[in-house]
Amino acid sequence: MADKGKYGLFIDYEYCSGCHACEVACKHEHAMSKGDFGIRILQDGPRKNSNGRWEYEHVPLPTSLCDLCVKRVSKGKLPTCVHHCQAGVMVYGRLEELAAKAQKAGKQKVAIFAR
Repeated sequence: MADKGKYGLFIDYEYCSGCHACEVACKHEHAMSKGDFGIRILQDGPRKNSNGRWEYEHVPLPTSLCDLCVKRVSKGKLPTCVHHCQAGVMVYGRLEELAAKAQKAGKQKVAIFAR
């Protein structure tokens, strides 16, 4: 893959609802075995922090099996997790564009993943 390391995923997990649509779509797209995931939704919380506020987050995390849907992308399609994200918190693109998006967002709850 000539573009390896040039593209990635921007994930604004502040708004992830934990619906698992990305997990299901990925498993189906790649016909993964039970226990294998290309992306996982990790749960953090619920818990009360030292300020007395409740925290409860869902964090989409690509695994080592994620190839950013190289076959779909080569056909001009989005990675399946991005396409099926119900909350629209995932963006696929060039790393430079994603980094600029993260900086512009000015949030703490974003992540960029590259392959």
